[in-house]
Amino acid sequence: MIDNNTVERINEKFEQGKPVVIITHKNPDGDAIGSSTALALFLKKRNIRVNVIIPNDVPAFLQWLPGYDLVSIFKNERTKCSEMIKEAGTLVFLDFNEPERVGELKKEIVSSDAYKILIDHHQDPSDFADIVISDTGRGSVGEMVYELIVDLGGKDLLDDEIATSLYVAIITDTGNFRYSSSYPGIFHIVGELMNFGIDKDTIFTKVYDSYSESRMKLMGYCMAEKLVVLEKYKTAYISINQEELKKFNHQIGDTEGFVNIPFSISGIRFTALFIEKSGLVKISFRSKGAFPVNSFSEKHFNGGGHRNAAGGEEKLSLADTLSKFESLLSDYENELCN
Repeated sequence: MIDNNTVERINEKFEQGKPVVIITHKNPDGDAIGSSTALALFLKKRNIRVNVIIPNDVPAFLQWLPGYDLVSIFKNERTKCSEMIKEAGTLVFLDFNEPERVGELKKEIVSSDAYKILIDHHQDPSDFADIVISDTGRGSVGEMVYELIVDLGGKDLLDDEIATSLYVAIITDTGNFRYSSSYPGIFHIVGELMNFGIDKDTIFTKVYDSYSESRMKLMGYCMAEKLVVLEKYKTAYISINQEELKKFNHQIGDTEGFVNIPFSISGIRFTALFIEKSGLVKISFRSKGAFPVNSFSEKHFNGGGHRNAAGGEEKLSLADTLSKFESLLSDYENELCN
């Protein structure tokens, strides 16, 4: 629940007559897109002018979401998006905790005179918004947007389209409720969403069973050729270089979920995915149990995130990054194996 004073201030800003612009992070996932389109559809039903801006391309398996027609891609429509931000009375930031997470959009949002509202579930949000709604105990921002809608008195405006976007936000950020963030309250919210007649089976198919042939071949290649299991540390990882990405015609979103593949191996508690980019290596970390991958990533790989799901990056070569990663594991043997 959000305190009444904060709810009133948010309501006041939404109703001031100026457009609202919703912005989420670069390389958006299901929570980023689902929570953004859901909030946009809700505001639209309240006759509030609203747009969604995404820094870069959206994976194809998320472009079917209701409300996607309200999305503009900054990378492709810079002038249009800049004008939207200039005209906005309120900017709503979803699913990121610092301006760097929006890439080149950072300059636009930092310099904007619009009122700024941040809704996020990552640790240690930066001080760049007028209102900060932060709850690290949440499995997804989708849950927080649902509760904001309810707190704003908008439950009667919820419909199957808004519920569908929120459901996608929740299932994608909780790994279909596999992660430890799936506390009892989340199932109450999902139960409420189900009351709007959403088709969970069709949603699952569109999100998880709509990949390209090349993506499936890349996944098979990674399992057969690139999976490294370090049994001593209950750790496994996958690495992909730029040549391999090109060989399999990599598209944005194609490696979504690859970091979780090694968890299918009995006993694995810590996984990582290393992807070679131009000038750096992007890293995803996941863990089971108490091992805090967010602090591991923050300390060693310029990253952060949640206890069991985090990201980072390294400017060393891919080979040197992998060597660094393996060399660190002995320092964490007790945490990983006990």
